Parts: sequence; structure tokens; C-alpha cells
Amino acid sequence: MKAVRLHHYGEQPRLEDVPEPSISQPLDVIVEVGGAGLCETDLQVIQGQWGARTDPVLPLTLGHENAGWVREVGTAVENVQAGDPVIVHPLTTCGFCRPCRAGDEAHCERAAFTGVDFDGGMAELLLTSARSLVKLRPLLQPAEVATLADDGLAAYHTVRAALPLLYPGTCAVVLGAGRLGRVGLQCLLALSPAEVVVVDLSDRDLGVAAGLGAHHTVRAGRGQVQAVRDLTSGAGADVVLDFAERPGAEADRIAMVRRAGSYFVVGSGANMDIPAVDVIASEINVVGKFSGSHGDLADLVTLAAQHQIKLETSTYDLDSVAEVISDLANGRLRSWGVLTPTPG
Repeated sequence: MKAVRLHHYGEQPRLEDVPEPSISQPLDVIVEVGGAGLCETDLQVIQGQWGARTDPVLPLTLGHENAGWVREVGTAVENVQAGDPVIVHPLTTCGFCRPCRAGDEAHCERAAFTGVDFDGGMAELLLTSARSLVKLRPLLQPAEVATLADDGLAAYHTVRAALPLLYPGTCAVVLGAGRLGRVGLQCLLALSPAEVVVVDLSDRDLGVAAGLGAHHTVRAGRGQVQAVRDLTSGAGADVVLDFAERPGAEADRIAMVRRAGSYFVVGSGANMDIPAVDVIASEINVVGKFSGSHGDLADLVTLAAQHQIKLETSTYDLDSVAEVISDLANGRLRSWGVLTPTPG
């Protein structure tokens, strides 16, 4: 079968022929990949930024945002059967450790990340676990929703954590109207009564955010903190959700938060240097978020089926992977790029 393989860090992955995966464990599932999304995490893997954390064995098949159709299942699999359309949670988890038992699979003590720790879905077939699969509603096509498995999941997980803080009359600021931020915005509008302000450098992305329903948009740069304070009667936002994927103006991001407010960070573009006295005196909560649970992914798929989450995707065949990686790395890919090893 064809697969996108990374042989050395810092080099471009290449498309090559590899053996098809086979069932070896009772809970194994082989998925025929209909959509494999690309995001900044893939660029980080290529550059070797994840190597020190996970030490994967190279060559490695990339791809952690995957959806498709079940082709074959192990002897103990009961939740899916051949032909079912599914989306694949990027983590394989044990189900038995304390975090898994508490529904916090993202912190499984034995978790492994698809396309980072082991071969991923930029291939015609993907070997995964039955625990990682969420069935898709009939109206959803794998290539349309594959990126929900990581970008979408991280955004939903962050918004869900903020929901108890957002009641009528509160304000939530979305920093970054790129791929992560657009999903976060739509989750906020679907699930909370808060007034939502979107901050971004790009007039195009701010226009997209306004079209999705953002109550206010603010162009990032000098005056952005004051603009947020003007919209909140001088107080600042109750919640700031930082989806920005590029560094810049980190001090301003915290300054947008009101006293006793909360700053959630999921975008990986910035390093935080926050004076402890500012956090202490204002009792600001700083919360990091990474990825959600299997239940979060099921919720997100439901929102997509209800047309409350809309993704602007561009699809490519596997032969175009070098082009898509280049477009993503150079900021030319404003939509979600999805490879389609097996078109629907």
C-alpha cells in the first residue's frame, strides 16, 4: 500500500510502498483511510521537535487526524464492524489506569499518539484500536471531518473546560481565528451564552469569524487590550482562550483577562513569561489544554452532524503531500488540508 513516510528529521517525508497492516490483537481494527488531516503537529514531527519526547522509531508513517471506513476487526471487537464510517481518536489508551477510569484518557499512563509514537493514517490503511474509534453519523464524510480528531478535539476540549465560567453576561475572547480558533469559536457559540470577541491579525480570518457568528472582532496589534476592555466596560474578559499558533504580544494576552478571570492556552506558538505578582494579585487562572477524551470526540462529531461546526477543507491525493506540507509551513494553507488515500 502507499504511505507517507518520514525517514530522517528535518527532511521531507516521501510517498512509498509499504506492507499492509494485519490484525494481531483481539481489539485491533484496520481502517481504510478516507481522510488524513495535516496540521502544525505534523510539521513539528518532521522537524524532530517530538523526537525528544516520544523517541519514535523511524521511518514513521505520518498522520494523526484520521477518518475512514472499517475494513477488518479483531476477534474481541464489538463496537464497530466492517464498512462502518469512523473517526479515529489520535490516542491509543489502555482503559485500565486511573486517568482512563476517570474518563481522562488524554492522560492515560500508557497512551501512544498516532503518527507520532507509531504509524499514522497518511496511508491507504491504518492499524488502530477499537477503543480509539467513534462512529460517524450517516451524513458525515470522513474527509470532511478528519481534522476534528486533533485540531477540533483540542478546541472543543478547551471550550468545554471553560463552560462552567461562562454564564449570561460574561465575555469570552478567542485569540487566533485560524483553524483551531474557528472551531473554538463555533463551539462557544453552540454551547455557551457568552458574548464572544475574536482577535486576530488577519482581516480575512476576522471576516470568516464574523461570518461564523462572532459578536465582535478586533484586529490584533497596538490597542488590542484597550479594545477588549472597551467591549467589557473596562473590566477585561472573563475567559481568554488562546488558540494563536504564532508568537507575539504574550503580555497582552494575559492583560485581556479580568481580575479572577481565566486564561486557557492550547495554541503552541508562544512561550509564556508572566510575572507571578500579576497572577497572584489578580487571582488569574492559567490553564493549559492539550487534547480531549473519546467522549469529547463523540460530542464534537454530533455538533458537526447538527451543522453547528463547519470546516473549510481542501482535499488532496497522497501524491500531493509535499505540496500540502509546503503550503502549510509557509502559511498559504488557510483551510484544513486533508489527504484522501481512499476517496469516498
